[in-house]
Amino acid sequence: MTALSTPPEAKETAPRSGLLLAALAAPAAMGVSGPSLALPEAARALAVTPAAAAWLMTAFGLGMAIGTPLLSATAGRRHGAAGVLRAAAALVALGALLVLLAPNLPLAIGGRALEAAGAAGLNVAAFQLAGRDPSGRTPGLVAIGSAAGGTAGLFAGAAVAGVFGWRGALVLPLLGLLPLRPVLRLAGGEPARADDTPRTSAALPLDILRDRRFLAAAALMLALSTVNFALLYAAPRRVAALTGWGAVETGAVASVAALTGALLSWQLVRAAPALGPARLRVVLALGSAVALVLAVTAPWPAAVLLGSGTSALVTAGGQGLLTGAATGGLPEARHGLAISLFNLAFLIGVAAGPALAAFADQTVQFI
Repeated sequence: MTALSTPPEAKETAPRSGLLLAALAAPAAMGVSGPSLALPEAARALAVTPAAAAWLMTAFGLGMAIGTPLLSATAGRRHGAAGVLRAAAALVALGALLVLLAPNLPLAIGGRALEAAGAAGLNVAAFQLAGRDPSGRTPGLVAIGSAAGGTAGLFAGAAVAGVFGWRGALVLPLLGLLPLRPVLRLAGGEPARADDTPRTSAALPLDILRDRRFLAAAALMLALSTVNFALLYAAPRRVAALTGWGAVETGAVASVAALTGALLSWQLVRAAPALGPARLRVVLALGSAVALVLAVTAPWPAAVLLGSGTSALVTAGGQGLLTGAATGGLPEARHGLAISLFNLAFLIGVAAGPALAAFADQTVQFI
């Protein structure tokens, strides 16, 4: 019981801890969106096509998809959150150094993947430490910080690229190292955990993968995430093409549209009980489809931004609401693994979206 209780001083510093952990998690999300408007410059500098340069975004999604379970299952079990933080910081620094020095695209992609694995570890540690707050307020602050980082990344990446060049937009996760020292002090109170997981948990989670409710929720989350991160790549380009704006102006308005949609997702969360599960799934799927059509075909910048914001709304709302649906038909003991697999579906969309958008863009141009 003592290990699970929250000391009075921890309760008093919960808001400060939440803001500190949010500052740790936000740059990881910036790493996803930050390079979007710098990719044309990167393609020219590396003498590759824009579609090939899009792998600088895709590699980050793949790195996070691999790094999240890997660092959670290894460093997290044996060394606690402090171990995750140290391993993650080393990967971020090593990956960023490789990106900054890479003379060609393959090495830059490798650096982005390493950087992403480290960013995933910082994100894992932030939520692990936030989970020590029984009120739930600290995890909420971390989630808001992560969402804000992802939406602000479009503007931050464009602004940094304008000052430091395209490589600067690719190493935004380095900002996650700024609060590392105080976060390590915060993590010092958490002991490392022995690996007491039952041997049966190492088997394939067939019971989860056969559950219809889980499969339906994960498949819809994969679709929402893929569309959202495809538009993160494509929508700013359409806005720039329609308006003639520069990267910084485009990044600013695209960030505002996405952030507005993410904040309005709270209204969808409030309306979910009245809608019911079936109608909620229809709303999410239709919202994503309408967002895609608007962002890709509308001839007006405002409509493209509306599509981008709508996609952010249904994706942010769906990530919270579908988590419950994914675990609803499973025993409580399987909820943790089910949520991890559900989040993996989201991260696959993070990786697949930009790659599919770049491929579609090249195909349309070819046709």
